[in-house]
Amino acid sequence: MDDIEFRYDTQLLIEGHDLDEDKINDYITENFVGDCLLVVGDDELIKLHYHTNEPWKVLEYCRTLGEIYDIVIEDMDRQARGLQG
Repeated sequence: MDDIEFRYDTQLLIEGHDLDEDKINDYITENFVGDCLLVVGDDELIKLHYHTNEPWKVLEYCRTLGEIYDIVIEDMDRQARGLQG
């Protein structure tokens, strides 16, 4: 089995004011390494999904935009090997 290039499936919600999904998408694309980026929502609530090896950096950035919650970080390598937790 091939190794997973980006190990952590990172998902969260950002609640704030004047949020811009295009600006968030561009910032993450330009500043973080990963794939499968999805940034959807409106100016008060954004759902973010991203595969990366450094989820903490994404969380730190998102925290500067507003309140972050419903944070889920899944280790896809463990999942691929059939392990839990």
